[in-house]
Amino acid sequence: MQNFKPYYAVIFTSTLTKDTEGYSEMAQKMEDLARTQSGFLGIDSAREGVGITVSYWESLEAIKTWKQHSEHLIAQQKGRNQWYSWYNTRICKVEREYEFEI
Repeated sequence: MQNFKPYYAVIFTSTLTKDTEGYSEMAQKMEDLARTQSGFLGIDSAREGVGITVSYWESLEAIKTWKQHSEHLIAQQKGRNQWYSWYNTRICKVEREYEFEI
């Protein structure tokens, strides 16, 4: 953990409606676009009933810029109008991390 610099995690938890046409394509497009944004550090995602996507960012400013990106705004609107029956977004500061690998 030497030289660890705190960063931020955006935790997006959701449940889908039955109308998921275009959802997978948009999710991939948003991930590809997020990867090009200044301050983006990485992403983890899983969906088995409830979906969880965690994106990692250098700063709150980078998160705000991403939230306001014009293409991301379109995806957000489509999500509210078609794809999501529920979602929750949490923004957390990561102060420490560790991992295990065989």
